Amino acid sequence: VQLQASGGGLVQPGGSLTLSCAASGLTLEHHAVGWFRQAPGKEREGVSCMRSRDGGSSYAGSVKGRFTMSRDNAKNTVYLQMNSLKPDDTAVYYCAMVSRDCEGDAFGSWDQGTQVTVSS
Repeated sequence: VQLQASGGGLVQPGGSLTLSCAASGLTLEHHAVGWFRQAPGKEREGVSCMRSRDGGSSYAGSVKGRFTMSRDNAKNTVYLQMNSLKPDDTAVYYCAMVSRDCEGDAFGSWDQGTQVTVSS
């Protein structure tokens, strides 16, 4: 079982970026999947989570209204659309399965993540 995040890059403040989380060894629609990020010198934090039971998503207050999760079942991939990006969004972004349908913690191994840098 492996989740792999990709799609990061350098973007100017106010810009947009879409991250992808591709899965192998499992069917993503049957599992809750979350996005997490870790900025330099800070703890890893949860950004968003998509539930398996209804496909709905929850978001951290700092990204609500700017970030949107979606899922393509045919591609077994989850996406994170990030709009109105701010320098504070600069971090390495990871995806992971989350227990208890987004009510629990991330579990499984972490991949290397994908770097998002918001800077002019």
